[in-house]
Amino acid sequence: MTTVHTASTTVDTPTGPLNALVHVPDLPGPLPGVVMVDGSGDGTADDWGGWPERVAALGAVVLTHDKPGCGGSPGDWTTQTLEDRAHEALSAAAVLRRRAEVAGPVGLLGVSQGGWVSLSAAKLAPDQVGFIVSLSGPGVSPARQDRVRIARDLRAEGRAEAETAEALAWLDERARLLTDGRPVAEVLELQNSLSDRPWYATTTRYFDTEAGLGFLARIIDFDAEAILPHVRCPVLALFGAADPLVPVAEGVAAFATGLPENPANGLAVFPDADHGLFIAPPTPGTDRTAQLAPGFLTLLRGFLAARKSG
Repeated sequence: MTTVHTASTTVDTPTGPLNALVHVPDLPGPLPGVVMVDGSGDGTADDWGGWPERVAALGAVVLTHDKPGCGGSPGDWTTQTLEDRAHEALSAAAVLRRRAEVAGPVGLLGVSQGGWVSLSAAKLAPDQVGFIVSLSGPGVSPARQDRVRIARDLRAEGRAEAETAEALAWLDERARLLTDGRPVAEVLELQNSLSDRPWYATTTRYFDTEAGLGFLARIIDFDAEAILPHVRCPVLALFGAADPLVPVAEGVAAFATGLPENPANGLAVFPDADHGLFIAPPTPGTDRTAQLAPGFLTLLRGFLAARKSG
């Protein structure tokens, strides 16, 4: 088993220095660098559930960092746009490029919402992103991804079609209002007026406060499909066929048709795998790595090995 050493550092951002960790494997170089780009919600440098060590052991120097306002770092991630997060990822990549252990290109491994962030960073600064690994990155807009997720949740609850249709109609209206720039407080008031509907809790989960809805307003018009043609670096897009949060078929189509032709690109869907590419739920006494989709680590190892020479 490859030993991975960890060292503390920081990532400079407009809101202040974010706590960060660099994970260095005992492997011969030169090694590429990988910035782990977190998904939605809170996130800290040391709370990745073994992912930095897994990726480092495959042949990369890995950096993880706090989100603003998490882990003692300054700022507030709920006030960010996806472009803000993209600049943050680029700053983290710059930290890795200055490390003596990194002699290859530096790329981004974006998980879920982090996939959008990674694509945005590659468009903003194509010379600073050596490659992208998109792990369950939707490939479609936040509005579309959220609509599909909530529709599945409502149907799983056994909601009548009329109730589901009413809920989705509100989602569409909310997206329109936020995209048009209506004040968040006004949209929240309209949403709260629907609190007696049976679908209300499921439909408004995560976005039932002014802060949560404000964050949604700042990301909802992100157009992943418009950005894909501008991503020139190699991209490995990975999906789980049993992912309940992402429209997998639409995401696959978006990456397959949207990216410029590049023989270094890769695309895979793993049977029975969920949003984290696991094929089973956590089980006491079972190594979580052993529950990853068969072939996933081998594929990622090969992709990283091909990046060693840039």
